[in-house]
Amino acid sequence: MIVASGQASGPSAVPELAEQAVRAALARAGLARAERVLLLLSRDFARHPQPALRAAAGAAACLQIAGGTASGLFTEDGWLIDQAAAAALVFAELPATGGDEAPLLSFSGQGRLPWDWPQDRQRVGLVDSDGGAWQQARECADARSALALPGLRPQLLLSRGLQRLGAAQPVTAADAHELRQLAGSAALDNLRRHLPGELRARPPLHQLCLLRAEEQPGIAILSANSDGSLTLAAPLQPGDEVFWGIRQPLAAEQEIRHQLDVTVNRGICPKFALMFSCIGRGPLFYGDDDRDLCAFRAAFPGVPLLGAYGTGQIVPGSDGNRMFNNALLTLLYESADVQPHP
Repeated sequence: MIVASGQASGPSAVPELAEQAVRAALARAGLARAERVLLLLSRDFARHPQPALRAAAGAAACLQIAGGTASGLFTEDGWLIDQAAAAALVFAELPATGGDEAPLLSFSGQGRLPWDWPQDRQRVGLVDSDGGAWQQARECADARSALALPGLRPQLLLSRGLQRLGAAQPVTAADAHELRQLAGSAALDNLRRHLPGELRARPPLHQLCLLRAEEQPGIAILSANSDGSLTLAAPLQPGDEVFWGIRQPLAAEQEIRHQLDVTVNRGICPKFALMFSCIGRGPLFYGDDDRDLCAFRAAFPGVPLLGAYGTGQIVPGSDGNRMFNNALLTLLYESADVQPHP
């Protein structure tokens, strides 16, 4: 298998950026054409991506091009945000068979997980609100697409970047999305008691969430209300057990570095990797650089990487596919004939 990445950026969303990204990846791989291309474009292309798709298809000399838009892009060479950009991963000499049980690489521009995906076959990928998606080098009218990579199997790493605040507590009063009481006290008062002292006067709601279980998506807090209730992004019912979580840069960086160190120690050596992050994470979260990308490059120097920042990450679980927010999904791809790691 031959795989390589390429990226290009410029002041405006012109088709040449897609062509340049594909040609850069082909040159790095030493290829004249590709068998498959994963092409990601910045949201500048969302309204009219077809010219860029044609340019990419011409450069790759193939029509097996799938992907979607994203709020930002990155490869092992660096990240691109707030500018028109294209990033591509080109493939040649893929295994002919095997790996059909691997999660399907999927993209949704609907701003949510499509209604039929939660209980569909396992999927991994990115959600980008009000974005676009394509496959077979053509824009998908329903803004969702998928790309199969036969003969390949990913190792999945999900970094939540969450620090748990206290033990699980019962919901004692709730009205759909309005959380009124936890463990018999007003929801906002309960939250303040669990926060570090310096955060109690002004709780950073954008960094906080409620969780039912470690493996489930967090429930975002939309607002704190004058009556002491909290408006949530998902409903709760009395009797539910939940706990508070807070996103912090140091905890997030420590988590992803630990996960990558464990994979290296287990002898995992990926052929390539994909990373799907939240636009609320990455350099905007860390403040100076994308420390997740830095951690990957330190763990796997020289491994081709394609990544994107979006509004949600598609993650399979024991109860079906779910959309996570403010998380980082890393996929380390190996050949399907490599024995699973313990």
